[in-house]
Amino acid sequence: MKLNSVAHKEGYTWIRQGIWLFKQNPLGFLMLVFMYVFVAQLAVLVPVIGVFAVLLLTPTLSVGFMTACRQAIQKERIRPTVYLIALQSTPVIRKRILQLGLVYSALILALSFILSMLVDFELLLPLMTGDKPITPEAVREIYLILFFGGLLYVPVAMLMWFSPVLIAWAEMSVPQALFSSAIACWANRGAFFLYIAIWGAILIAIPLTIGSILDALDLGQAASFIIAPLSMAGLTVMHCSFFATWKACFAEKESATLIA
Repeated sequence: MKLNSVAHKEGYTWIRQGIWLFKQNPLGFLMLVFMYVFVAQLAVLVPVIGVFAVLLLTPTLSVGFMTACRQAIQKERIRPTVYLIALQSTPVIRKRILQLGLVYSALILALSFILSMLVDFELLLPLMTGDKPITPEAVREIYLILFFGGLLYVPVAMLMWFSPVLIAWAEMSVPQALFSSAIACWANRGAFFLYIAIWGAILIAIPLTIGSILDALDLGQAASFIIAPLSMAGLTVMHCSFFATWKACFAEKESATLIA
């Protein structure tokens, strides 16, 4: 497994390749993302255990989606059971991918604890209960959560970005996969910065702009019917582009190529 160093502009190319990959099987990819969102929402309804289960299985689901990307390139049918492919692998891979899930759960728990010390969540209760008007202090806390949460999640994302597939496809140990993932992200930080900036504009700025325009036209009720499908499609293309980052950062011994 060879680590590649790419130019900054590759961040934009990854998104183009993600769009191309999505076009190979849009219904299959949309099905997978919808399944994940639906099951995750149901799991969250189960106190503590549900959230832990989602975090624990996140690396497993990541391997499943990346495998679906391979299948789409090879013109194979995408099935919902692709999500289980890591658990159906060898006992060693299954053990390591679940261990990685435990590591991810611990990292998110630590991140949440640190964030709770930086932000006053009590000010956000009006937003969650709807009993009181939203105060300027609550809005300020929201921005602080987004800022500090994003900042704290960067090292977690670097560790987890490639580690699931490095375990499943390169048969690395958990520590080796985490280290290799972080090094790959750091070595290509320019491309990743451009990549994340573009996705931020697509998934955040564009929906907010559309919502503002519809509100100005007194069509606010129609916003959800327009923004929700666009956001789901954008989220799906973003997941497809994860495979493009893998192909660019790690040389693979396979004939499948991406076109952009």
